[in-house]
Formats: sequence, structure tokens, C-alpha cells
Amino acid sequence: MVKRGKTLSVRKWQAAFTPEGYLDIGKTLSRIYRGGIHPSIRGEVWEFLLGSYDPKSTFDDREQIRQRRRAQYALLKEECHQMFRLIGSGRFITAPIITEDGEPIQDPVVLKELASLPQENAASNGSELEKGLPDKKVIQWKLTLHQIGLDVVRTDRTLVFYEKQENLSKLWDILAVYAWFDTEVGYCQGMSDLCSPMIILLQDEADAFWCFEHLMRRLRGNFRCTERSIGVEVQLGTLASITQVIDPKLHQHLETLGGGDYLFAVRMLMVLFRREFSFGDSLYLWEMMWALEYDPDLFSVYEDGESASENSEGSKGKVKSIRQCGKYERENMKNGSKSAQAPLPISVFLVASVLKDRSSKLLTEARGLDDVVKILNDITGDLDARKACSGAMKLHKKYLKKAKKT
Repeated sequence: MVKRGKTLSVRKWQAAFTPEGYLDIGKTLSRIYRGGIHPSIRGEVWEFLLGSYDPKSTFDDREQIRQRRRAQYALLKEECHQMFRLIGSGRFITAPIITEDGEPIQDPVVLKELASLPQENAASNGSELEKGLPDKKVIQWKLTLHQIGLDVVRTDRTLVFYEKQENLSKLWDILAVYAWFDTEVGYCQGMSDLCSPMIILLQDEADAFWCFEHLMRRLRGNFRCTERSIGVEVQLGTLASITQVIDPKLHQHLETLGGGDYLFAVRMLMVLFRREFSFGDSLYLWEMMWALEYDPDLFSVYEDGESASENSEGSKGKVKSIRQCGKYERENMKNGSKSAQAPLPISVFLVASVLKDRSSKLLTEARGLDDVVKILNDITGDLDARKACSGAMKLHKKYLKKAKKT
């Protein structure tokens, strides 16, 4: 059960650091999942929750990492700017610029945008639409740029923040740079929903990029799709197993309706309930989830991919402190469910909790898959983040016990 508690205040957050800057993250986790984070420090706390910074680092360590990352982002962005000059210009596009073969599309709107850029840039770059055919990697990247633009104008459009063109452009730039940085996954719809809060919470564009990149380290597998499979397929299979254990009657009903693959839950898992909750509630839900499943070994990662605890002298062979882990993670450790494979994300149990909550409605009113989708769509804005997390924790405990027996 997740009991209601006080919000993590600025004072409590600052008190969790030593004079050198080491963070006692265990002190803050329970406060976060009971009461959330004060808006003024949300961005800073998220960077720790997502593993951008290791709690075992000092203020100086983090400042060095921050400056190094900002320089790295500037290089990545300049590389993208060289390939397409609208990157970093304060503008963005929603029209395609090349065909799938890499042939330039002379779209009047795009040409007009390019023509409006300062000539000194144009002299050094030349006109992108007149250059020779780019290689496959560049073609793939350029093909995503207009899709990113289309998604940017649809993302959180009710927020005052996005009434400013420069903020829309910042979102476009970060997603475009990420698509080039991670060419294996590139850009997929839904990423703009995940990235948007980072830009609002972190003033520096580079900091927002790296915070988003650390979130994507957890979620990028969700966006890996092929002709034969979707990225969240394993999670959907697990969701089916959980529902079968927790609510066999509902699982049977969904199977009868042809929904045994649980594809109706894809969106919830892909964008972490951004569409089911209001903007403010979804941020609260995210930080609760991240605090509950916080694992210092898994997410506190330095540039070279090793955690600070692995790097520090004499730390090898030591068991991580259970006090520094989130409540959900502690349950996993207690039940030994991590030995064979990566832990299940709490989001799977959140979906299971939502289905269990709507079980009677689904059983009595759903006569086909369209009805299932409609019933789940109707929950938008009608969910309570704390209740959902409490439900997920209960189901997780129950599932681990039953799984252990079988």
C-alpha cells in the first residue's frame, strides 16, 4: 500500500545531501512515492531518479559531467544542423523533405523556411535540397523530421508553455537529435509525449536531452518494432499472465473477445499513461513509479556505462543497500525475481491494476474489442495516481507470491 504523505520539499531535498554533495537517496524515495515532488525541484530530482547522476557523486563530479554532456549535445546538434539547417534555427517543419529513395522534395513551405535563414549559414552548408543523395542512415533520419514536427504540434497543445514557437522548436530539436543519436530506434510516435515534460522542467536544452535519453534507456525497447513484432510484446505477454493469475474470469472474457494478446494496452505501456492522466497527474505518477522501482545499480550510470558503486575502490562483491532501493525494487529483491531476468516494470502492474478496477464493467459491458477500447478510453482524466500505484504494488506482491508457488 502507498500511504499518502508530505511532498518532498526543497528543504528536505537539500537536507539529503552531505556538504560534499553525496545524496542519501533512501531518505527521499518514500517521501516521493507518498507525496510527490515540489514543482520547483522536480527537474533536478528526476535527473537522479532516472540515473542521470549517481547519488554517490559529489557536487563537483556532477558539474563536470553536466558540462561534458552539454558539450557533447552541442556537437550532436551541430552535426544535425550540418545535415539540415533548420535544426537549431528556432523553427521546425511538418512537411517531408526527401522521398524514401533520398530524392529531395521541393516543398514550397520548407524552401521558404530555408531561404529565411541567415546567408552566412547557407554559404557554409549549401542548400540541403540540392546536395547529392545522402547515405541510408541520413535518409532514414531525414525521413523522420516531418513526422517529429507533426507530433510536436500535437503534443501538450493545451499548455501555455507551447504557445511559444521557441519551445515547440526546442522539442523538435531534441527529438531530431535523439533520432540521430540512437539510429537503431530512431524516432517513433509517442516519444514526444515522454520528452515534453523534460523541456518544461529543465531550462537547459542539453540537460533536458540527457534526462530524456536516460528515460529512453529504460523504454527504448518498447519502441523497437519489426514487421513481426512490437517492442512491448513481452510486457503484453506478462500482462496476460498477471491478469490470468489475478482475475482469471476477466482474462477468459478478454480471450473470448479476441483480446488475449492485450494489444489494447499498448498505448498505456508505450507512453506511461500520458494520455490517461492529466499533464500534472501524469508527472506525479511517473515520479511515484520511478521512486518505487529505483535501483541504484541499474540506473545510476556514468558515461562509460559503469555505476559509481562498481567504480569505487573495494565496492566489488558488496551487496547493495536495500535502504537505497525503492519499495517495488525491494519486493523484487526479497522474492529473488531478478536472478534469472530483468525485473518487470511497474507499469505492467499499473495496467493490470486499471484492468482489475474496470473488471466488472468490462465483464458486463464489453461485447467486442471496440467496447474494451472504449471503456479504457473513458478512464481518461478519471484515474488517481496514488490509487493506481497502490493497486499495482498489491498486485505485484500477490503475483510474486503465486508465481513462487507455481
